Amino acid sequence: MTNERYHTLFLLRISLISAMGGLLFGYDWVVIGGAKPFYEQYFNIANSAFMQGWAMACALLGCLVGATLSGMMSEKYGRKKLLLASAAMFFISSFITGASENFIVFILARLMGGVGIGVASNLSPIYIAEISPTRMRGRLVSLNQLTIVIGILAAQVCNWQIAEPIPSNSTGIDILNSWNGQMGWRWMFWAVCIPSFFFFLLTIFIPESPRWLAIRNKEDKARKILSRIGGEGYAKAELAQIQTTEASTPESAGLKQLFHPRMWNVLTIGVVLAVLQQWCGINVIFNYAQEIFAAAGYGLSDVLFNIVVTGVANMVFTLLAMYTVDRLGRRALMLLGSGGLTGIFAVMGILYHFSVTGWPLLLLVVIAIGCYAMSLAPVTWVILSEIYPTKVRGAAMAVATFALWTACFILTYTFPLLNKGLGASGTFWLYGFICLAGFLFIRKRLPETKGKSLEALEKELVKD
Repeated sequence: MTNERYHTLFLLRISLISAMGGLLFGYDWVVIGGAKPFYEQYFNIANSAFMQGWAMACALLGCLVGATLSGMMSEKYGRKKLLLASAAMFFISSFITGASENFIVFILARLMGGVGIGVASNLSPIYIAEISPTRMRGRLVSLNQLTIVIGILAAQVCNWQIAEPIPSNSTGIDILNSWNGQMGWRWMFWAVCIPSFFFFLLTIFIPESPRWLAIRNKEDKARKILSRIGGEGYAKAELAQIQTTEASTPESAGLKQLFHPRMWNVLTIGVVLAVLQQWCGINVIFNYAQEIFAAAGYGLSDVLFNIVVTGVANMVFTLLAMYTVDRLGRRALMLLGSGGLTGIFAVMGILYHFSVTGWPLLLLVVIAIGCYAMSLAPVTWVILSEIYPTKVRGAAMAVATFALWTACFILTYTFPLLNKGLGASGTFWLYGFICLAGFLFIRKRLPETKGKSLEALEKELVKD
């Protein structure tokens, strides 16, 4: 299809709207890190490691629910309706979180926000992959990761700007009685209501996934959408390829087909990559920046600024990933990321072990985030969105996303325990060992997916 002329502006528009789910995912996921020093004082949990971990990790349980339900429900109701539902959940949960007067309401609102994250993290990349021409798929799916990164950076900047300056000698009582402790943390959560509203409004105007329509015997609707993407010839060729693949796929669907032995290879690849993306350890830097930078000798006000520095690095290297993912390929970037983080964490562990503080550790953190942002962060989502058969893509993606958020919950909840038991050095050495194991798995099991249609990948990866 190299001679086809794609309607790039149309593709870009609907991809960006779908990827707004990633923006909200990124903001809602990271905003709590900046609000953490303030709501902990407000709810009187600053001295309870258990309650601190629960407040930080509870949204991830919602993610598990959202990821699981979205897979099954998107196969039945389509991708678009579930994206609308996630936008509504983001809006409601962010408003209630900021308005919470007691810890139970705060937790329930965070759980709802987590469901929205689970739905968006599952369906935004699926939707983009299913509307994208083969040669543009990597870049367009990477838009989802770019918007996640923009959401992360937006949360970091908002937290930094909303919080009033904090004297270095402030006590917990001082923070509680300050504007930050009473209202600042609320505005950090309320800020996400605006993009949530626009995500819901704009999603109303995007089409349903043409591949989902085609396998639901709605070929006329699918043909119209595919024609808008690449013209009549493109639509005809894509529908023919979808029909050929579907004809060779067993009719039984659902969990029976999903967990058939022929799917074990592709499910294993998806689950391992999803877990690796979390257990590589980078996300604790976003959620526990206060502890990580405090161990490097920084005060609370400096921590908020350093978080913005890491967010800028995250966005710059995500843009680099979008440029390279369809050039260097998915496998090469995944090897680069897992191998690079292995070395970086080894050095970070040494610096923490010898109590080195200040800019050397900040520099290594920025390098680690850059390495992650151009490899494991975006490319994992690209691979997950393209390796599964169309008939079970939503459900299979839900399995991988469930594994991802389970891994994220374990990572987030255990960091305070690991940091206390192993110290910062031992904790990052452990993450480095996991990255090394991931490098060896990718080298042995992950084929290159660049430049292959979704239907061709299905034939290659699903073992008969």
